[in-house]
Amino acid sequence: MKGTKILCWNVNGIRSVARKGFLEWLNKESPDILCLQETKASPENLTGDLLAPPGYQVYWNYPERKGYSGVATLTKVKPLRAQNDFGVPTFDTEGRAIISEYPEFTLLNIYFPNGKQSAERLKYKLGFYEAFFDFLEPLRRKGGKLIVCGDVNTAHKEIDLARPKENERISGFLPIERAWLDKLVTSGYVDTFRHFNKEPRQYTWWDMKSRARERNVGWRIDYFFVTENLLSQVTRAYIMPEVIGSDHCPIGLTLEFDDKP
Repeated sequence: MKGTKILCWNVNGIRSVARKGFLEWLNKESPDILCLQETKASPENLTGDLLAPPGYQVYWNYPERKGYSGVATLTKVKPLRAQNDFGVPTFDTEGRAIISEYPEFTLLNIYFPNGKQSAERLKYKLGFYEAFFDFLEPLRRKGGKLIVCGDVNTAHKEIDLARPKENERISGFLPIERAWLDKLVTSGYVDTFRHFNKEPRQYTWWDMKSRARERNVGWRIDYFFVTENLLSQVTRAYIMPEVIGSDHCPIGLTLEFDDKP
């Protein structure tokens, strides 16, 4: 995978986005790998090209609860290994993770929980954060070249949402949630978009009920993080706000490798 294009998108329902041109968009963009979150699908819901788009191997992680959560990784190159989840039963039932290993890197496609619903769900979200970090760190310490992508459900800095003051007591921008992202970054994981782009008003999620997207009153809660030992291979990290179909927009990452891994 000399030149590699990876896209990531919380589709807020794979069947819903399919009705809005998802397969046509996929064919046009033709990423080497596409990571999807919040697929909200069960095997019996998916058929034909939506289940297995031409040219891609597809790995699905279906949640136990139907119509909820779920992730998928579509890849043109078969990974060396792929696994669902990270071995913590409390968090593995919701279908939130796919880890795929390639010669050049290990890709972790993660749909992090939302904590807005209740204090219980916020506690679950924070527990998921810590359990995932405990899974991730040994891989980094062994020298692994890691890419973490997905909907993290937290804006990191004030620049990452339109109205930080109004939301500082709302899950998604709580100090305790942001502190976990601080820990991730100080541990050696680079927020690739901010590595290349320091501009404000760059968002990946907008509230649909208030038509916030039309006014660009949004949050940047979808990320590509890479370990520092992979950063030199990253050539671009970007947001695709022009792509509609979900309350999130896709994000992208391009990498360049030598012919030999």
